[in-house]
Amino acid sequence: MSKLGVGIVGIGKISGIYIQNLTGMHADRVSLTAVADLITERAEEVAAQHPGVRAMSVDELMKSPDVDIVLNLTIPKSHFEVCLKAVESGKHTYVEKPLCVGREDAALLLKTAVKKGVRVGGSPDTFLGAGLQTCRKLIDDGWIGTPIAANAYMMNHGHEHWHPSPEFYYKTGAGPMFDMGPYYLTALVSLLGPVVRVCGSAKKSFETRTISSEPLKGKAITVDVATHIAGVLDFDSGAMGTIITSFDVWSHTLPFIEIYGTEGTLRVPDPNTYGGPVLVKRGRAEDWSEIPLLKNYPENSRGLGVVDMAEAIAEGRPHRASGELANHVLDLMHGFHDASASGTYYIVKSTCSRPEAVK
Repeated sequence: MSKLGVGIVGIGKISGIYIQNLTGMHADRVSLTAVADLITERAEEVAAQHPGVRAMSVDELMKSPDVDIVLNLTIPKSHFEVCLKAVESGKHTYVEKPLCVGREDAALLLKTAVKKGVRVGGSPDTFLGAGLQTCRKLIDDGWIGTPIAANAYMMNHGHEHWHPSPEFYYKTGAGPMFDMGPYYLTALVSLLGPVVRVCGSAKKSFETRTISSEPLKGKAITVDVATHIAGVLDFDSGAMGTIITSFDVWSHTLPFIEIYGTEGTLRVPDPNTYGGPVLVKRGRAEDWSEIPLLKNYPENSRGLGVVDMAEAIAEGRPHRASGELANHVLDLMHGFHDASASGTYYIVKSTCSRPEAVK
């Protein structure tokens, strides 16, 4: 089977691990052929370090015959524009989270992809790693019985203490739900299936935040989005869940994700990582048992979603980190905010298939 070629648009902070993995651990499954960035020197530097990778303009990359999949690593507000250009150029595209900023853009992107006969995929792909796939197997094998509920928590005090340019995190398209929610919601959907109804409360606790990291130390950020969101999810399977994402919490002792079944409890590892630990406590057992990871890729394997897409295209099967999954997660994130604003439940209009477990 010949390898599909991948072209990256956007050489920013997240691109480093993608480039490392696509030219390293994943190089036997896909081929990184091109890179593009508005700052041309960034793309040229990558090309100089990796033989066989060419620096191009975005338009050149979209037309390049050795680019089959456009990997979109631009900032969220550019996700739709770049992905739409890719599918209109007859390229498959895979994008960092979120799929798009708005629901309407996401719908148009997926509709256009179907019309053009190409695929859309989206981050995160951490659910394909050893940790979450081990959890998936435990659930499917009945270790905790039938799942009846889940809790998920992502809480910290924001990024202004470490990120060199953190203002984006407090603007439209970001905030704790759109920044980190995709990891938690994708994990939940991959484990429990799609969601049919949500409600939630969202608030902005601080009007401004002060940067304490260099090089912008002391600069005040105007906060435009909710920074503490609490939601409830009703899954199509009958399970229910709760989620909190927050940039307002200094410390807590809550787990990343726990899933409660009729026969026991599963403690899920950080969904922003690929490994463990995975813990189970069944029935009235006094202690948690750590389960050895039963699947591959416990290390930072970013790019797995791109690889799975490439292989799925060649094999004629659905890819797991699909546009439909990413769109469902986007819909849920908006749904929590919509429910908070309206004071009512949001009946989820999107859906997706529960991704097939990795063999």
